[in-house]
Amino acid sequence: MSIPVSELGKLLRTMEPQLHPGVYVFVSLPPGEPMPAVEPLATFREVEGLSLILPEQDAVSRGLAVLFRAAWISLEVHSDLEAVGLTAAVAAALTHRGISCNVVAGTFHDHLFVPVDRADEALECLRRLQGGERAPGEPS
Repeated sequence: MSIPVSELGKLLRTMEPQLHPGVYVFVSLPPGEPMPAVEPLATFREVEGLSLILPEQDAVSRGLAVLFRAAWISLEVHSDLEAVGLTAAVAAALTHRGISCNVVAGTFHDHLFVPVDRADEALECLRRLQGGERAPGEPS
């Protein structure tokens, strides 16, 4: 098992963004509605219902209303759950390019869900950030 990284500079230099194949979607089930027979990547219970992130094909085949179509990018650095600044740095870089991003923190890695049609651009942006390029106004 690798040692978690907490220092922001090292996190950025070693984050190795990886684009997963396929399209992933966000859906929401109303409170009390049973979970369909799917294997979601992630779930989160909110007052309004159960949010799920799953492959688009699973949602469509079960008639679930798609709220957001996304590409899934994982940052392959083992980020410490108490690390400060990684999400902010990634958000600043993507914001500068006008790319929306939904971040999910796993125990070992951070996962970004960006609009499908902006996936390549987001990946390029993250690789530039990894190489040391900063968004305007961002401290170095």
